[in-house]
Amino acid sequence: MSDSSFSSTAAFIWSVADLLRGDYKQSDYGKVILPFTLLRRLECVLEPTRDKVREKHEQIKDSSIPAHDFLIREAEQSFYNTSKLTLAALGQNDIGENLNKYVDSFSKDARDVFDRFKFRDQIDFLADKNLLYEIVGKFKSIDLHPETIDNYHMGLVFEELIRRFAEASNETAGEHFTPRDIVRLTTSLVLMPDDEAISVPGAIRTIYDPTAGTGGFLSTATEYVHELNSEAVIRVFGQELNDESYAICKADMLIKGQGVSNIKQGNTLSHDQLYGEKFDYMLSNPPFGVEWKKVQNEIKQEHVEKGHDGRFGPGLPRVSDGSLLFLLHLISKMHDSRDGCSRIGIILNGSPLFTGSAGSGESEIRRYVLERDLLETIVALPTDMFYNTGIATYIWILSNNKSEERKGKVQLVNATDLFAKMRKSLGSKRNYLTEEHIEEITRTVGNFAQSESCKIFNNNSFGYRRITVERPLQLNFIINEEKINELTQVSAWGKLKGAIQENIVNALEKLTGQEYNSREKFMTAFEQARENEKLSAAQLKFVWSNLGERCEDADICRDKKGKIEADSELRDNENVPLTEEIKEYFAREVKPHVSQAWIDEKKKDDKDGLIGIVGYEIPFNRHFYKYTPPRSLQEIDRDLDQVTKDILKLLKEVHS
Repeated sequence: MSDSSFSSTAAFIWSVADLLRGDYKQSDYGKVILPFTLLRRLECVLEPTRDKVREKHEQIKDSSIPAHDFLIREAEQSFYNTSKLTLAALGQNDIGENLNKYVDSFSKDARDVFDRFKFRDQIDFLADKNLLYEIVGKFKSIDLHPETIDNYHMGLVFEELIRRFAEASNETAGEHFTPRDIVRLTTSLVLMPDDEAISVPGAIRTIYDPTAGTGGFLSTATEYVHELNSEAVIRVFGQELNDESYAICKADMLIKGQGVSNIKQGNTLSHDQLYGEKFDYMLSNPPFGVEWKKVQNEIKQEHVEKGHDGRFGPGLPRVSDGSLLFLLHLISKMHDSRDGCSRIGIILNGSPLFTGSAGSGESEIRRYVLERDLLETIVALPTDMFYNTGIATYIWILSNNKSEERKGKVQLVNATDLFAKMRKSLGSKRNYLTEEHIEEITRTVGNFAQSESCKIFNNNSFGYRRITVERPLQLNFIINEEKINELTQVSAWGKLKGAIQENIVNALEKLTGQEYNSREKFMTAFEQARENEKLSAAQLKFVWSNLGERCEDADICRDKKGKIEADSELRDNENVPLTEEIKEYFAREVKPHVSQAWIDEKKKDDKDGLIGIVGYEIPFNRHFYKYTPPRSLQEIDRDLDQVTKDILKLLKEVHS
């Protein structure tokens, strides 16, 4: 089936929504169109064996024999329908009642699909508005037989309908499915190294998507494996939050004969319904930049109570973006490397590459991934590739059994220039990947060779130690009426007792006109000028910290033990690459510029106990930056002259 045929099928189904105008809000059209599309598809799939299923059902319906297995065998599918009714045979007078009976005659898993859509409510409402007969009439004429439209293109039809309905209701279509070109590329990158193993007779593989959507990743991965080995056994697993997307995914799995009991509904992060399961291949496109505030109690509890025995032991990202939580979730589903290899492909925005400083949740997650040598490749995609956003996106490929040449290394591939323009935009999607682009990217990743678009780094190249650089406190004191007045305006001044305030002011007035290039000398003079009222250490600090001005020529302040005091306002941090020795870096990069600076050696990393907090970031764009020289002033002047002439010409035309 051509892409234009699938588009025309989707367009025809979409046009049925015209019948709903007035009685339905535009945002609710999908509640009718999507389940009817599914119903017609299931009906067309079952048509060749429908009579055999009915006959077998009539034979055993009154017996004690469990009917399900027999009827599945007759249907040659993982679902069936025992009714003699079809969309074309519902009649008119009792059409609502008949349609409900027809849907109730599906096997349990198929009925659940329609329950998720609350299809009974729609049937009753359509019947009440005298629309049901017309809607059924439209759908019974649509040819959705597998011989006419295969599973792949049927998936595209569903996705196009969801995208249109989501766009019409101002929802986020991209939360429900991923464009098929991106799905194909990600699947190819994850499965490519195992092509030979998959081709072996009797190969069995498991595939998992924790954000299953409408099942695009699961379907495409299955197709990929079967292209290599049609006899391979593929078991798919998934979980999806959105009811309608889950219903479509489940229906798709039913049609393809997959075990639908492995497709779960619910929030993956707070309620993992495949707990303890491990998988060979994992694919996911979690929502970009979506907060996890609603489930933070459950996630924090798991983080604290289970630590590394749970999913989120390495750390928690900021609550405004849960992308890295899905990454940790997938890593927890990897086989033990001694038991087999697991590979992950996850699509993320740019934030997980660099957000968060050393010691933050994001940095600790990157540290966990890199120090365990799990990250294999990151591919930068072109912008404008997704239906709901035009932002930069990246495919992360992870493996717990890297080839020898890849061990201890990370490959960065820049594919931002590989795309074709769509003839017509679909939401925010203006670009797409051709098969040639997918092959080129996959080949670049597979070759694992340095080039203009491919860079290879050691894992520790992305790590650094954040050291704290201190500088001495140096204060100069000039005592005058203005400075005394400023001191009395400080908010903390009001907290002092009246006698103490008077004592301080009297002492300072005696020092008016004096200048001290040393805090020690100033405090000695202040003590001598002060009367007997005793001041606490905090009160004395209040005086000198508000009167003193920083001055590089002033004497260095020292504590009672003679130790140099650090100036908190001049405190700074330096990120020292893990590939460098801290003291050598400090001597080269800091000392020549700030001769009196020193490293605070008390600031150590919690995990290795060494000086400096370890952090990791992946500055992808920096490694592929290309300098573009600015335009010459002469060229800019020529353009400005031309624009001025054009404006003057337009003004003359207006006035003439």
